[in-house]
Amino acid sequence: MSQQDFISSAHRVIDLERQALDALLPELGEGFIQACQLMLSCQGRVVVMGMGKSGHIAGKIAATLASTGTPAFFVHPGEASHGDLGMITRQDVVLALSNSGETAELLTLIPVLKRLGCPLISMTRSAESTLAKYATISLMTGLAQEACPLGLAPTSSTTASLALGDALAIALLEARGFTVEDFALSHPGGALGRRLLLKVDDIMHQGDQLPQVTEDTSLRDALLVMTRQGMGMTAVIDAQGRLSGLFTDGDLRRTLDRQLDFTHTMIREVMNPHCRSISPGTLAAEALRIMEDLKINGLIVIDQEGHPLGALNMHDLLRAGVV
Repeated sequence: MSQQDFISSAHRVIDLERQALDALLPELGEGFIQACQLMLSCQGRVVVMGMGKSGHIAGKIAATLASTGTPAFFVHPGEASHGDLGMITRQDVVLALSNSGETAELLTLIPVLKRLGCPLISMTRSAESTLAKYATISLMTGLAQEACPLGLAPTSSTTASLALGDALAIALLEARGFTVEDFALSHPGGALGRRLLLKVDDIMHQGDQLPQVTEDTSLRDALLVMTRQGMGMTAVIDAQGRLSGLFTDGDLRRTLDRQLDFTHTMIREVMNPHCRSISPGTLAAEALRIMEDLKINGLIVIDQEGHPLGALNMHDLLRAGVV
C-alpha cells in the first residue's frame, strides 16, 4: 500500500461509520423513550451485558451510565451462567447488547431473567432476532455495513451501539437534572476531581500569609508587604477591618507613571476601590472563570461582613492543578 492508500482506507472506514450513525437516527422512537423511562424508574441498577466486542462496548456504556447518575455495572454473560447471576436482583434492569441478537451466552440467560422478573432491554440490529423478540423493550442499531472489508470485524455496528448507549446515558442525565457537582462526586481523583471539587478555602493564603494593609498605610509600606508575601497584590481594609480596595502590580505600574512620593502617598489614594472579591466555599474552578473573564490575576476571599479571609492568585490555581 502506498501512503495515499492508508489515507484512503481511513476515509472509507470513517465514512462508513458515519453512515452507520446516520442510519441510527430513524431508529430512535417509542422504544427509546420507553427504555429511558424504564431505566429512570429503576429501583435497583442497570446491568449491562455483551460478549466479545459488544462486551467491550457494554462495559463502556455501564461506566458512562454510572458516572452520569444512573447506577450501573457490567456483567460478563459467560460468567453470569456460572454464578454471577447472583449479582442481579428483581429491582434491576438488564441492558443486553448483541449485534446479531443470537449470542448464545445471552440467550441462555433469558429464562432466568424472566423468572426473576427483571425487565430486559435489548440492543440489536434486527427486531426479528431472538434476543429482540424476548426483550421487554428492543432498541435497534440499524443494519450498518461493517467498515471491515471482510465484513467480519465489528466496526460500524459497535460505533452505532456505543452512540446509542451514550444517547441513553445523556438523556437520563438530563432527565435527572444531573449537575457538575453530582459529576464531581463520582470523579474525585486526578485533575478532574481537583477541578470540580477544590474550593478556594483549600488553596487561599490566610492568616499571616494574607497580604493586607490599612487605608492609611503609605504606598512604600504597602509595597513592602506585597514584596514579603509575594502574591503581587495586597488587600486594603478600612477601620472596621472590611475590604475597601485592592492594590496590585498592575496598579503599581500605573502609579509609577504619576511620579508620586511613595513615602507620603497613602495606599487609599492609589488603590482600586472596585475590586472583585469572592465568598468562602466557592469552587476554585469558578474563581478561575472569574479571573479569566475579568483578565485579573488575583482575588480576595471575604466573609458576609466584608472582612478578608484569604487571597489567591493564578499561580495558586496552577499549583493546585485547576488550570
